[in-house]
Amino acid sequence: MSYETVARIAQQGGLIYFGLIFLLGCAYALWPTNRDAFAKAARLPLEDDDQ
Repeated sequence: MSYETVARIAQQGGLIYFGLIFLLGCAYALWPTNRDAFAKAARLPLEDDDQ
């Protein structure tokens, strides 16, 4: 195998790996059961700390 072949396989593998990780992250963020946790985290900077 030449260097070009190995480099092409590594690039395609990395692209597929990144794509899968990205899709899994999007699915986790948009999953309906996580909606309350993300809504609470979104309001966290607006809450008063003096309570």
